[in-house]
Amino acid sequence: MVEEKNEIEKLIDTMISNGDNLLDDLKHVLPDSFAETMEIFHESNVTNLKKIKEFLNK
Repeated sequence: MVEEKNEIEKLIDTMISNGDNLLDDLKHVLPDSFAETMEIFHESNVTNLKKIKEFLNK
């Protein structure tokens, strides 16, 4: 049986994909050093969001 995602999981997935899109756009307009900083920040956010998602599935 396939479990349907709840609203919080959908929100987390949306936050991750929107963050990916924003980062891709910012890479084209920001200097390299700022783009790298934003990438590190985004990776940290994704890691935390995935941990929250795991916690919800327990």
